[in-house]
Amino acid sequence: MRRLLAALVVPLVALVLAACGASGSGTAASSATAPSSPRPSVSGHTSQPKPAVSPADAGRLAPAQPTTDLRTMTVAMLPKQGIDTLRLIAEGGPYPYSKDGVTFSNREGLLPRHPGGWYREFTVVTPGSSDRGARRIIAGQDGSRFYTSDHYASFREVVSGEMS
Repeated sequence: MRRLLAALVVPLVALVLAACGASGSGTAASSATAPSSPRPSVSGHTSQPKPAVSPADAGRLAPAQPTTDLRTMTVAMLPKQGIDTLRLIAEGGPYPYSKDGVTFSNREGLLPRHPGGWYREFTVVTPGSSDRGARRIIAGQDGSRFYTSDHYASFREVVSGEMS
């Protein structure tokens, strides 16, 4: 009898808990798994999340077309701190670290070969890190931009996303 009761009660409790989570009155854990969709505003229109970077801003921060055969990523794909770094580069600083703007010598040979001084490196701030972290933007004299999240072990070329 106990087994029959347990077999009936456990699924019933699970069903009730699932219904509570779906209605939005559940705990923070259940709301964290709720799908993210546009929410109606007071006027009844749906609002989309604001992009981290506008197309016009992206065009100012990176070239529209790649300059190499490396894998690419758009400005909008960068972490927020990467976009902030690109903005600082476009504005000429001020930079958060004294080593920002120093020559990147490309010792790894992963970027196209150019004369010394062609590339400059800039820190992409890593929240919670007590030092500069591993993330960088490398800027070429021709306006090219490269992102590394693993301290120069790999690079992706950053493009504006306005591919024409």
